[in-house]
Amino acid sequence: MAVRHRGDPVAAEKIFIVGIGDDGIEGMTAHAVKIVESANVLLGPDSCSPLLSSEMQGRLQTVSGLDELVDRIEASDSQHKLVVLASGDPLFYGTARYVCSKLGKDRFEVVPHVSSMQLAFARVKESWEDAYLANLSGLPVIERVIEKIRTVDTAGLFTSEKWPPNAVAQSLLEQGVTGLQAYVCENLGSPDERVTQGSLDEISKELFGPLNVMILIRPSGLTEPPSKAGRRVFGNSDELFLQSRPKRGLLTPKEVRSLALAELSLCSSSTMWDVGAGSGSLAIEAARLAPNGSVYAIEMDADDHQLIEENAVRFGVDNLQAILGQAPEAWSELPEPDCIYVGGSGRAVTSLVEQAWDRLKAGGRLVTSCNSIENLAAVHALLRSRSDDAEYWMVNIARGIEQMDRIRFEAINPNFLMAATKAG
Repeated sequence: MAVRHRGDPVAAEKIFIVGIGDDGIEGMTAHAVKIVESANVLLGPDSCSPLLSSEMQGRLQTVSGLDELVDRIEASDSQHKLVVLASGDPLFYGTARYVCSKLGKDRFEVVPHVSSMQLAFARVKESWEDAYLANLSGLPVIERVIEKIRTVDTAGLFTSEKWPPNAVAQSLLEQGVTGLQAYVCENLGSPDERVTQGSLDEISKELFGPLNVMILIRPSGLTEPPSKAGRRVFGNSDELFLQSRPKRGLLTPKEVRSLALAELSLCSSSTMWDVGAGSGSLAIEAARLAPNGSVYAIEMDADDHQLIEENAVRFGVDNLQAILGQAPEAWSELPEPDCIYVGGSGRAVTSLVEQAWDRLKAGGRLVTSCNSIENLAAVHALLRSRSDDAEYWMVNIARGIEQMDRIRFEAINPNFLMAATKAG
């Protein structure tokens, strides 16, 4: 285990990446100013020049992009002390993350400034601990961001030349998002700082300077109209489904959900059970695929049961019935299903699959998922003993995330998916 102290000689040899705000040198800490003053060479965007003293400007070498910055650092003379200047917090949608990923963390020391996002929330006096944050720079389309905004109470956006605040507000309105209170915070920390508050309609008609942060606040109790959620029949974004705060992010991911729905072999009039339905994402999309059938979402948690009903209204589904209770007792009075989905990760999954199989109609289809090797082995043995056509998948999905001018892939938890048909 390596232990390093800030004053170690090794640390002193590092290249510093120092955050600077619109208030320039005056807004920096004494420590940050000392580092900048000691540099032989300063690297940063042209926008840094007016923020520096005349003496510092003489040592500033401007760069036009992140790739050029990396090249200049690589070509720098090790005998000259080099300091990189970056806007705000260099690790918050900033320069340092990209540079460190290309050249290695050990070469750098980061000295942050207050980020413009942090300043913006401070100016409007709203907490940002649970806020959805997004950088619109380089974003070709805004629909994914809009779908996320539908489901949150607070959002903070770094706008861009393509997506200025008025265009963002207009896009939200065109997609049926209404009722949000908007703030546009311009030139934060500088003498000409300005904060504009208004409705989306008001913001859509205004022009703003290029340096701004947009904050969106949903008034308490206001939710999106049910008709606006979920344009897709299935495979809707996870964020569109209401989830309880402790379980947020635990619903079946849309990619796994889509595969499971395909393997259920639903038809327009199917009767389907979703056992351990959670907040109802799979059951709701099954109901959309079987508009003339019936879907029963069985859930033992009272809070999740309530969310199933709310999500059903949200998605305009009227052929789904939420059943509050613990399986198998909860399904004792239900009609025999054409297909069953069994979710959950507990030890009871194998027992539930076995008992659900007994209620499944001849020729019916059962699909289950689990995320442990133990449950996979147990359910595998069970399905092999009951069906000749059992199938198995290990689903590994990585979602592309745009960050600055690059794409990174973020893995979701692997899932084991199993399906079998009951002999006629």
